[in-house]
Amino acid sequence: MTTARGPSSLTLVRPVADALLVSGGDVYDSRVIEGLRALGRTVHDAQLPGTWPRPDDAARRDLDAVLAAGDGAVLLDGLVACGVPDVVVPHAARRPVAVLVHLPLREEHPDLGAGEAAVLRAAATVIATSPWTARRIGADVVATPGVDPAPLAAGTDGAHRLLCLGAVTPTKGQDLLVEALAALREHPWTLDLVGPTGRAPGFVTDLRATIARHGLADRVRIPGPRTGVWLDGTWHATDLLVAPSRVETYGMVVTEAFARGIPVVASTAGGLPDTVANGGVLTPPEDVPALVAALRRWFAERAHRDGLRISASSQRCSLSAWTQTSRRVDQALAELPGSRPPA
Repeated sequence: MTTARGPSSLTLVRPVADALLVSGGDVYDSRVIEGLRALGRTVHDAQLPGTWPRPDDAARRDLDAVLAAGDGAVLLDGLVACGVPDVVVPHAARRPVAVLVHLPLREEHPDLGAGEAAVLRAAATVIATSPWTARRIGADVVATPGVDPAPLAAGTDGAHRLLCLGAVTPTKGQDLLVEALAALREHPWTLDLVGPTGRAPGFVTDLRATIARHGLADRVRIPGPRTGVWLDGTWHATDLLVAPSRVETYGMVVTEAFARGIPVVASTAGGLPDTVANGGVLTPPEDVPALVAALRRWFAERAHRDGLRISASSQRCSLSAWTQTSRRVDQALAELPGSRPPA
């Protein structure tokens, strides 16, 4: 595997993107690659298989080979870079290495925190995808995710069609939402838990058992990931997005909801307060009674719903495009030694 050379060339190293397990980080990396190419950079997309951030020996050798193949700029997704300081740090001493951090590893893998810190110290620059992540790791640059323009959602009846969008994992907190809605069965809500179900299969099994135990199988759907027109149709029918995450670096689904004028109820985990701003309601993470209270008010008070809908719609003209994200990353890379594109 070779690395493209030249002042405007770049190798971006990231985990293999699985169409059935796509994450916000996968989307971000793909959109940045697309944007950097549109800005005139030659970008080699090096997708590495492996159980990142804890790769086996074969995956470690693959990463070492990519890093050894040239001396030009390289941008490493933090999920690949930060768990293997013994591989990354020696290469960072001889070539310009930037690290793109979505979620600090120590948030989910505390034992990898020391290695992550070593990688970030060795990097020529560190780019964070949210202000919250930047504060946590002392990043040099913040390049928040963009969002595509979208039509206003019609909703269903204005109140009761709920969506929780993201990988079905403990981190996203779908179990907390099911417990909260079990206390609100007098309202005619329905819930779609849309997202990959293969990342934490044991959690999904337990979640289905909880739904059955509460007698909610006819009201809570777990359809797996949705893309394209199917996802567009889901968004269009949604009245409220709920994001009860235990950990969240930014919350791309929040800006996607705002792009459609959909209000949001979210936890205060991680970067969600920065993202939700004035377009939604925040509750403490893992506080089911607070989530129950927020949803009860949403169902019961039409004036409250209308106010949140107006606030969500007002966010649409202030949302950043993906082109802005790519430009911010490009500017950060231009400061690396030997990496400034030609004028």
